[in-house]
Amino acid sequence: MPLALFDLDNTLVDRRRAFPAAVADFCRTLGYGAEIEAWMHAELAARAAPDDLARMRRTFDLSEPAASLWTAYVDRMAAAITCRPAVREALAGLRASGWTLGVVTNGASDIQRAKLRAAGLAELVDGVAVSGDIDARKPDAKLFRLAADRCRADLVGATMTGDDPIGDIGGGHAAGLRTIWLRGRPWPAEITAPHHTVDDVLDAVAILLDTRQE
Repeated sequence: MPLALFDLDNTLVDRRRAFPAAVADFCRTLGYGAEIEAWMHAELAARAAPDDLARMRRTFDLSEPAASLWTAYVDRMAAAITCRPAVREALAGLRASGWTLGVVTNGASDIQRAKLRAAGLAELVDGVAVSGDIDARKPDAKLFRLAADRCRADLVGATMTGDDPIGDIGGGHAAGLRTIWLRGRPWPAEITAPHHTVDDVLDAVAILLDTRQE
């Protein structure tokens, strides 16, 4: 069966919208003020890892253990994350049509898997590779190979869909994959063009279904 790999954040789930809601809830629950909330927006908007919460603890001399702060942040992000029902339905249909599905995502293992579960995606994919699993981040081809191994699939003929030109598309090319770019970020001139460009992940699924029928 052919393999379809997907990025997680801002491809299958909407991290951009979830992040401010999670930060607001985190600060409200722990009684933190505007200064800490602003720091989190400035420092964690692109990514967050346990070391970042330890750094925040030191910066503001907080009493809570760093591990507790990280757990609280993971819980709030999982609670805030959303995946459109249409995306879940499309993935289920893609799998039913004969595709093997995998997720390739940068980030800490616990938070990325918490998002997958909260979004109702964990049961829809055959394998997940998180950069925190092996200390290798996209665009490193090792992460794509790990995803294929966990899906018990072959990278030959596989497709990668994501929003990051360098990590998803550049990394997909490095791993020998066909690529579908979810338009949004600026496109770097040095990156080879994707095989397809779409405005919505549902359009990417439609392309994969058409490919399967060829």
